[in-house]
Amino acid sequence: MAVGYKTDKDALLKRLARIEGQVRGVSRMVEEERYCIDVLTQIGAIEAALDKVALGLIDDHTRHCVMHADGKDQTEKVDELVAALGRFVGR
Repeated sequence: MAVGYKTDKDALLKRLARIEGQVRGVSRMVEEERYCIDVLTQIGAIEAALDKVALGLIDDHTRHCVMHADGKDQTEKVDELVAALGRFVGR
C-alpha cells in the first residue's frame, strides 16, 4: 500500500527543515540569554508548525490509507487512526 505523504514528500521535507531551523534558532536564543517571553513565543510557533505537519499527515492517512482499505483492514485502519489521534490530542 502506498503511503499518503509520498505525493507531498518534498513539501513535507521543506516544512520539517524550516521547523528544524526554528529549533536551532531557539537554541541560539537560549545561548544568547534572550528574553524568556521571546523564546516562549518561538517555542509556540514551533509547536504550531509541528501540529500543522501532524494534521496534514492525519489527513493524508485518512484519505489514502483508511478510505482505500476494505473490510477488516478498514476497521483496523480506523482503530489505528483513533489511537494516533488519542496520542496526538492527549500529549
